[in-house]
Amino acid sequence: MTGGEDPVLSLPPLREIISGHDLRADKKLGQNFLLDLNITDKVARAAGDLRNTTVFEIGPGPGGLTRSLLKAGAARVIALEYDPRAIAALASLVTASDGRLSVVHADALKADLLALAPEGPRAIVANLPYNIATPLLIGWLRLIRQNSALFSAMTLMFQREVADRLTATPDTKAYGRLSVISQWLCDVKKQFDLPPSVFVPQPKIMSSVVRFTPRPLPPDAPPFAAMERLTATAFGQRRKMLRSALKPFPGLLEKAGIAGNLRAEQISVSDFVALAHNLGP
Repeated sequence: MTGGEDPVLSLPPLREIISGHDLRADKKLGQNFLLDLNITDKVARAAGDLRNTTVFEIGPGPGGLTRSLLKAGAARVIALEYDPRAIAALASLVTASDGRLSVVHADALKADLLALAPEGPRAIVANLPYNIATPLLIGWLRLIRQNSALFSAMTLMFQREVADRLTATPDTKAYGRLSVISQWLCDVKKQFDLPPSVFVPQPKIMSSVVRFTPRPLPPDAPPFAAMERLTATAFGQRRKMLRSALKPFPGLLEKAGIAGNLRAEQISVSDFVALAHNLGP
């Protein structure tokens, strides 16, 4: 290594790391590794300026995106990993990071991110395991409803079908519960798509990187539970008009001033917020 060279850049190739630790992707864990560092660098760039930010990464695997986050200047990276093989594989990266990387053996669905990083600013950047991506997102959105300043942004990879739902607009087939709740709390923008060929092993579907920037909420914003309940009821019978789908909430449409002959997919996020304001406890 020459003087001044970043130790992270001198680490062995990711395929060598995988081979040395028998880190073959486990389908049960939803693992699909990104090994092209040009692409992981692109994901890190999509996350914006990470200096002075603690970045949470979920499921780092062999550490491709982790390397890119460190290279991008993240003040600190906390990588949550469930697979003990990956934890061992990341040991050399922890050493090379000069104290900027911590690997936590944890189930991301149960982890308390705020306890791991009590002080902000914080961001989340992750190639999410497909099998838990949506419940992870819902959990983080619930936190954002409590305090929109908890995370400066979340830059996350999903199956493209999920990304399309996250960014969908009214009067489209993809528009639904996930669209409404995500766009209520965040500015949601797709950054780019990635083909199956860039992953190991190759999934059968396209993937997309989506960036979420939390919105400041007014003091009277409805509770998260109210929006969850309302959207679940409205979109649970999306072919029915709202007057029928929202029968469990008598008088709600009239209070919010929304026509009962519309369907859930035809009304805006702000309309759902108006409905939730009138939902009551």
